[in-house]
Amino acid sequence: MKFGVVIFPGSNCDYDAYKVVEDVLKEKVEFLWHKETSLDNYDCIILPGGFSYGDYLRTGAVARFSPIMKSVVKFAKRGGLVWGICNGFQILLEAGLLPGSMLMNSHLRFVNKNVYIKVERNDLPYTTACQVGQILKIPVAHKDGNYYIPQNELLDLERNNQVIFRYCDENGNLTQASNPNGSLANVAGICNKEGNVLGLMPHPERASEKILGSEDGINLFLSLVHYSNGAAD
Repeated sequence: MKFGVVIFPGSNCDYDAYKVVEDVLKEKVEFLWHKETSLDNYDCIILPGGFSYGDYLRTGAVARFSPIMKSVVKFAKRGGLVWGICNGFQILLEAGLLPGSMLMNSHLRFVNKNVYIKVERNDLPYTTACQVGQILKIPVAHKDGNYYIPQNELLDLERNNQVIFRYCDENGNLTQASNPNGSLANVAGICNKEGNVLGLMPHPERASEKILGSEDGINLFLSLVHYSNGAAD
């Protein structure tokens, strides 16, 4: 499987994602500068966390117009795997590849800590190595992670089973106290209707090795490899 990690001006988790793929998964990976336009021969494109373009105007709003994003949109619409992490999730929302938007955290502060998220589905390329209801310990680091969507669209999101991860406590309870940013319905990550585009605010690349305090994040990376191997069979 071959991954491409996009670098925008202001990205700061690109090397983290690259390292997990190359050193932990032992899979092929290349950096993609935001002015690239060809995504040929890639199986999964990762939009990493950070502060693309300094988060000016609105998180992800400027990066959405980078030259590579036209190719990312086409890649996704052809069924290619596109994974947005934190700022990458925000960019996917701005690009219209995922529904909804991000508001400032309800407490108006930057949050940087480990949280727990519950896996809602394990039939996606990103969750095949997980169990439904599994609790993952993964860190968040953001100020604009308060997911919002109009109520009628939230109902559609729920009906279509597009909520893939929810913030919870260590026992899996969906509580207000376990929600680090005020996201509606404790949403931590969602997918598109087809299931090939995923966005989530927590950072699995920062929880993919034992030395980091949690290896739970590697499950998402392993899922993609399992999915790819299964597709190849």
